[in-house]
Amino acid sequence: MKIKNLESAKQDLREGFHFYESQETGIGSYFLESLFSDIESLRLFAGIHAIHFGRYHRLLSKRFPFAIIIVLRRVR
Repeated sequence: MKIKNLESAKQDLREGFHFYESQETGIGSYFLESLFSDIESLRLFAGIHAIHFGRYHRLLSKRFPFAIIIVLRRVR
């Protein structure tokens, strides 16, 4: 499976990092590690998440109040 992060998602990750890092040094890095771990889990579990708005799967982060929105596309 190929995972592509949209530029808007990358911006959300940057902003999340800065927010959590401003709370306490090191939490921003933990935030990114946690979200990237959640994203990597898609290689095993993509497609099992609840569908929202008719076509988007949503994975809720395990440790932070963030959602990862997934669009599955068949590759030919």
